[in-house]
This record gives sequence, structure tokens and C-alpha cells, in this order.
Amino acid sequence: MKTVGMIGIGMMGHGIATNVAKHGYPLVLLEHPGNQPLDALVKAGATKAPTIHDLAAVADVVILCVTGTPEVEDVLFRSDGLLNRLRPGTIVIDCSTAIPSSTQRIAAAVVKAGGKFIDAPMTRTPKEAAEGRLNLIVGGEKELFEECLPLLKSFAENITFAGPVGSGHRLKLLHNYVSLGFSAVLAEAAACAARAQVNPDVLVDVLAKGGGAGVILERLRPFIERGDASSFRFTLSNALKDMTYYDTMASELGASHATAAAIKDTYAGAYEANAGATVPELVALLADTEVSH
Repeated sequence: MKTVGMIGIGMMGHGIATNVAKHGYPLVLLEHPGNQPLDALVKAGATKAPTIHDLAAVADVVILCVTGTPEVEDVLFRSDGLLNRLRPGTIVIDCSTAIPSSTQRIAAAVVKAGGKFIDAPMTRTPKEAAEGRLNLIVGGEKELFEECLPLLKSFAENITFAGPVGSGHRLKLLHNYVSLGFSAVLAEAAACAARAQVNPDVLVDVLAKGGGAGVILERLRPFIERGDASSFRFTLSNALKDMTYYDTMASELGASHATAAAIKDTYAGAYEANAGATVPELVALLADTEVSH
């Protein structure tokens, strides 16, 4: 089986790595202060690489699961980065959320260095990552996609081939815009309801029986009803990043994005008020704000 190198063992990356190892792939993990604890992965057979060059020397496939475009570019392009030691034929799979125009430049650089590239951003949460039930949206050459499919299936439940390189990241940003947009609208409505002293259980019941029903309501329901934010562990920092990326993509395409800009501003204001909060906590932050812009 191909040796898989992984860069970025955060909450999502840890779940991916766990399932890759569970399916028998030799796994090498880049040591980094931002990683989740690696003990369980090492016990499952994974090894650790102290540098990107050490990882590149043994990996047939490198999975990137880092925060966003600046981090992906840093991993690839810095002086001790992946491109400088990429072995011919190495496949780079970017599971991060990134700006598509950057993804296309990175893919071209990987190919020029003798490697292959697909973008495979994910949706769902750390819970599904741990269970091997992520959704993946893949951009790249169809033949390469099919070659990578057995590996992708080791940690994903639903896998969609989106088209050429960058298509995965475009669709991921579209998906997250809709998801985060719905979340912001619901949070603002719930905050207004709180000020109006509307019973939160009644609010949720009315929404669930009407036009507000859906995944986002179920994710925010525990916080609206009882202040429990554990059901949606997505930070305001990541929400603001994704909305900024969407805004950038829409601007580059010349697409309308006035609504997206307003939603981005909502997340920016909430992030400024509490940088460590998660999306469900947007309800409380908006309820405490005298004037929402």
C-alpha cells in the first residue's frame, strides 16, 4: 500500500489520520506544535517525521489538512517546504479550505516539480472525521481521482468529483457560504427573539415546522434552547476565514456578493467581541450587541 504522509493533525486531521491508519496504510505524521496528541496514532502504527523534508522522503501521498491558503502555500513554497523535496510521482491531496485561484497555482507548481495534485476539501465535523464519515468534494484529473479513491474512502462517506483542479475548493466555499449564511441569519433571529422575550423552545418549534427547518437549525438548536454549544464545534475564526475566502472568490469572478459581505461583517464583529467563540455562540454575542450592522 502507498505510504501516506500527513501534514496538519488538528481536530479534523486527527480523525482522517485515525481512519487512514485503521485501513492499513503506512502513515507518517509531521511533528508540529499545533497537532492534537499523537499517542493513539503512534500506537496504531504511525511514525513521526520531524521535518517536511523527512516526510517527503518516504511518502507516496501527502495529505494536507491545515487551516487555509497561507498555511498551504507555506507548506509548499517555503525554503524547506514540500516542493523542494517532492519525489517524482508523489500525489498531494489538499483537504484544507483554500482560495481556488491559489489552488490552481499550487497545482501547477506541484506538477512542474514532478508530482500530482487534487483538491479534496471536506465538510461535516470532527465527530464525523473520527468516524470516517466525512464528505469530500474533489477537483483534479478524473484518472487521478479514481487512483486516489480507495484512500479517500478510508476516511470519507460521501465523495463527489467536482471537475478540474480548484473545483473542489470552489464548491466547498459555496457550501460553507450557504451553511454559514444560514447560521448567521438564524443566530440573528434567535438573538432578536431573546430580546423580544420569545420562549426559545417555541421559537425552535415554529421554525422546525416551517421554513426554518433543516441541518442548521438542528446544529444551533441546543444552544438556542439551553446554551449548549457542543453540537457545532466550528469557531468564529474559521467562519470568518471561510467567508473572507468566499468574498475573495466572488470578487475575482465578478459575481454578486453583497449578502456575503454583510454576513462576513457579522462574523468579523462577533470574532472581535470573542475570538475564541464558536458559531452557536453567535446567538449570545448578537443578543448582547446594542446595534447590529
